[in-house]
Amino acid sequence: MESLKSKLEEKKADFELNANNHIKTVFKAGIASVRESGVLDKAKKVGEIAPDFELNNALGKPVALSDYLKKGKVVLTWYRGGWCPYCNMTLQQLQREVPGFNANGASLIALTPELPDKSMSTVEKQNLQFEVLSDVGNEIARAYGIVFKLADDVAEIYDASFGMRTYNGDDSYELPLAATYIINEDGKIMYAFLDADHRKRAEPSELTAFLKENQ
Repeated sequence: MESLKSKLEEKKADFELNANNHIKTVFKAGIASVRESGVLDKAKKVGEIAPDFELNNALGKPVALSDYLKKGKVVLTWYRGGWCPYCNMTLQQLQREVPGFNANGASLIALTPELPDKSMSTVEKQNLQFEVLSDVGNEIARAYGIVFKLADDVAEIYDASFGMRTYNGDDSYELPLAATYIINEDGKIMYAFLDADHRKRAEPSELTAFLKENQ
């Protein structure tokens, strides 16, 4: 199976080939601004305790991290929204990897700042068979230290191209890093993938390998 990294690189190469120079310049500066914001330093790291939370899934049912940890480890990941092609590729690849997670005693939970109706749409379009929770206002992402504010010119492009405010229900222009954690049954973070560049993601097959090695 083709790796997620190779698919993301193909998408990135297509963007570099076809986007106009203004947008490429703005997005490059936008990624740099995330890196310079200090968010990577604030983010929860390996060895720290993962903040517990309870959020509603796409069907309105409350889901608590602590309840899942009673059954085993949790792969906890964030995606920016159904409008993000890199996120959609990642969600598809994660869905394919769910059997590997489950076979190694772990459940997958995805969080997004999208409003519930938008996250429901993402679940249906991608046919996702794992928990997708709406973290409206990035409350939980903030507890994990992974929230940043979009650069003004990036926010302007997002609003013009797909209406970002309609997805998140506010005009904060805040997003979470596309972070992925593996949390053990004691609530401790065993693994953390953190990157300022939203086009880089944790490789799902490597998550399964990590789980297998750390049974």
